[in-house]
Amino acid sequence: MPLVAPSILAADFGNLSKDIDMVNQSQAEWFHLDVMDGVFVPNISYGMPIIEKINSLTDKVLDVHLMIVDPDRYISAFKQVGADILTVHYEACTHLHRTIQAIKAEGMKAGVALNPHTPVAVLEDVIKDLDLVLIMSVNPGFGGQKFIENTYDKVRKLKQMIMAANAQVIIEIDGGVSIDNAAQLVEAGADALVAGSAVFNASNPSDYIAQLQKA
Repeated sequence: MPLVAPSILAADFGNLSKDIDMVNQSQAEWFHLDVMDGVFVPNISYGMPIIEKINSLTDKVLDVHLMIVDPDRYISAFKQVGADILTVHYEACTHLHRTIQAIKAEGMKAGVALNPHTPVAVLEDVIKDLDLVLIMSVNPGFGGQKFIENTYDKVRKLKQMIMAANAQVIIEIDGGVSIDNAAQLVEAGADALVAGSAVFNASNPSDYIAQLQKA
């Protein structure tokens, strides 16, 4: 049974407390929070005040995904606003090992995200240091994109790498995830599913979350 992490990027920001309450009442274990700077990705999202507010309204895990340049500058700030898991992009980190260590030193779980064009092999030397790997199954920056089919193979390769290293790493998928591909992703090795528009556009979002969990 996969972890489900509804992506708040797709929530109704005019009525955010209602959507937060829905996630709180649902079976979802995590909130997935995308932070974008308009530089690393061509979009800007919410920042620390929103994350701090969500943290004050929930006891669930805050799974923060940084799509920003120079993430090292903000690691301790995200800890202060309540991040439990902090995921940085491989493509944004010059000294990835140091960044991972800095996240762990703050008491958070450390994740690394890979863009669709980045092979999983780049993580071979740090896989034992990671708590989570986030596979982007769309190009990062905007919600509602079409799922990239190559993702299944990528998840299988990552699963093999994790098992070969005898590591304990959560495989998370983000982008175009729905009940149509959830079971196939879990079968390939996914442990956590991020779903945004599929959840928040559903006629019954909390029921949709329950269906994703059955994948």
